[in-house]
Amino acid sequence: MADAVPILEMRSITKEFPGVKALSDVSITVGAGEIHAICGENGAGKSTLMKVLSGVYPHGTYTGEIWFRGDLVAFRDIRASEQAGIAIIHQELALIPELSITENLFLGNEIARGGVIDWSEARLRAVDLLARVGLREDPDTQIKHLGVGKQQLVEIAKAIAKDVKLLILDEPTAALNEDDSQHLLDLILSLKGKGITSIIISHKLNEIEQIADEITIIRDGRTIETLDLRGGGVDEDRIIRGMVGRSLESRFPDRTPHIGEVFFEVRDWTVQHPQIAERLVAKGSNLFVRRGEIVGLAGLMGAGRTELAMSIFGRSYGKYLGGTIVKDGQEIVLKDVQAAIAHGLAYVSEDRKVLGLNLLDTIKRSIVAAKLSKISRRGVVDPYAENDIAEDYRKRLRIKTPSVDVGVSKLSGGNQQKVVLAKWMFTDPDLLILDEPTRGIDVGAKYEIYTIIQQLASQGKGVILISSELPELLGIADRIYTVFEGQITDDIPASEATPENLMRSMTSSRPKARA
Repeated sequence: MADAVPILEMRSITKEFPGVKALSDVSITVGAGEIHAICGENGAGKSTLMKVLSGVYPHGTYTGEIWFRGDLVAFRDIRASEQAGIAIIHQELALIPELSITENLFLGNEIARGGVIDWSEARLRAVDLLARVGLREDPDTQIKHLGVGKQQLVEIAKAIAKDVKLLILDEPTAALNEDDSQHLLDLILSLKGKGITSIIISHKLNEIEQIADEITIIRDGRTIETLDLRGGGVDEDRIIRGMVGRSLESRFPDRTPHIGEVFFEVRDWTVQHPQIAERLVAKGSNLFVRRGEIVGLAGLMGAGRTELAMSIFGRSYGKYLGGTIVKDGQEIVLKDVQAAIAHGLAYVSEDRKVLGLNLLDTIKRSIVAAKLSKISRRGVVDPYAENDIAEDYRKRLRIKTPSVDVGVSKLSGGNQQKVVLAKWMFTDPDLLILDEPTRGIDVGAKYEIYTIIQQLASQGKGVILISSELPELLGIADRIYTVFEGQITDDIPASEATPENLMRSMTSSRPKARA
């Protein structure tokens, strides 16, 4: 531990849920004015620990002690922790889209005189708070009109408005592009310079190395170790070894591809933006996939990768203007999602909690949801078949859960992603479109997802992989298409792909001809 005076000590924290001990004797010490990272695999207990600290799980629902600023504290709810100077920003942002920035900033903390909100004063303070986080927006702008990166800054401004002493950020850059991520990291560093302590949970180890003073590693609900980054000598491999309990010699599983003939083609595919008529989200796009091939789709945020994928998958995005889809030599028409599934397509969306899963469902219902006809007779689901299939996928994909009757909302991000994959694997597709399948999950879970993807390709299925992480595409794809402003600009074999030529093609509107 460094010489910094502790602002926080969590001692021997244990938290249990029915059938699961989420935290077991976890301890952590954070110095005042530090940036302290918490790392661990999905399901390790990181978010649970922070929910204990912030009062989401109130005193009495866990054992152990929390000391904050020298005092033993017992928070009964989030408001109590906020009054003490602790603010938590969850991965799922707690902003109300229909309200303005000002309204969100002071929601529950309104500036009032005589019981009446002083909106003029609130707007003036909002402008000042936004300036402190580097955001130049009209405070009357509705949250729904801001990108995710700007919404993160509004959340931090909201915390500053409450005179925060300890700021907790749970996966703050998971959904951000590189520029927004760097801006947020710079802001966290600037807050440190103003005396604000931060705890950051992140799977992006390069970002942790960049800004953190110390890292506490949690594995299987237990504290493993705390590493001091200020003295050097701690690299990503060292952190990974602590997280997974072993060295990962390679971030990607070894694979010898067995690529067959072309079986899926998209020709001259053109799609209009759903609200902006003059904007095309796909401009005469052409692509093909061979059996057993993993095809990457690379592009910067807003390039149109997701829009292209969703429009192919049953025209579920935008207005179709033209183009054909050919599968196994025959033209097929995919007018809706049901038609896409019937023709052997599957789509794992980038937002598993909004588009991929019904968070009110159990694991077993989620796994069979995309093709109930496989386990139904005369319109009635066979509950025994449902349970057997869910158990089979739980074992095959190593989904960490005590029972398939557990709600998917109780799972970690990595295990939720495995449930989404199981759901689409159950449909027995010929082509899987995977949109950011490893976003927000740890390196160990990523390795397992890569293994599943490679196993699917080895069965002769085709895979289209959309990823914002170039190392991921370079590590797993056989061939990579680049996309810029709705246009496919290049088709690069893995043997020729480099970060430099990918980025060049991702930022150019001139398609390149390749043999």
